[in-house]
Amino acid sequence: MHEDLLEAMRQSIVDGDPDRAAELARRGLDLGIAPLDAINRGYVPGLDHVGGQFGKGAMFLPDLVMAGEAMKAATAVLEPELQKGGARREILGRVVLGTVQGDIHEIGKTLVSTMLSASGFEVDDLGVDVPYEKFALRAGEIGADIVGVSALLTTTMTGQRQVVEALDRHGLRPRIKVIVGGAPVTRAWAEEIGADGYGEDAVAAVTLAKALVGSAGGR
Repeated sequence: MHEDLLEAMRQSIVDGDPDRAAELARRGLDLGIAPLDAINRGYVPGLDHVGGQFGKGAMFLPDLVMAGEAMKAATAVLEPELQKGGARREILGRVVLGTVQGDIHEIGKTLVSTMLSASGFEVDDLGVDVPYEKFALRAGEIGADIVGVSALLTTTMTGQRQVVEALDRHGLRPRIKVIVGGAPVTRAWAEEIGADGYGEDAVAAVTLAKALVGSAGGR
């Protein structure tokens, strides 16, 4: 039932069409499709497909960005209805995310935030130019499972080490895992600063986050 509409929802994500995604979400609600079904059976499979194609080199960063925008447009329609009905998506884990102090690059971090949210994580995006201590304080406040720290400059990536050290000072390690990413960041750098992993792109970050909450027993 409603398989054609669910397939159209999936396709709107693959096509990276926010207007269409939102319109289909509204139509689904009018037809009585549960918001959770629309997300899990319509939109998320579309995002999974784009992520898979991106991983194979068959789709590219602009495709991923547009798929993320379409997903955001759909969830903006569906989330209020979810809350109204008292339904909640299963939360895989809580993530505090931000671009480190001194760095104002946003696109990569925002894409990671969108992909994590779409994949079932609760994301607290602190934005850009985030002080090291703020990552630790916020992670402690909300009981985060993961802190994700982005840096797009070689001059600011050293701040990722400072975030790890701030979490240490607050006694939050190793319970709270740290993921780092950004253009100059490498797996070797992640190991050197004591982070738990490195995501070379948004798809890799989601895979890594799932693995980290899985190894910790999830929620």
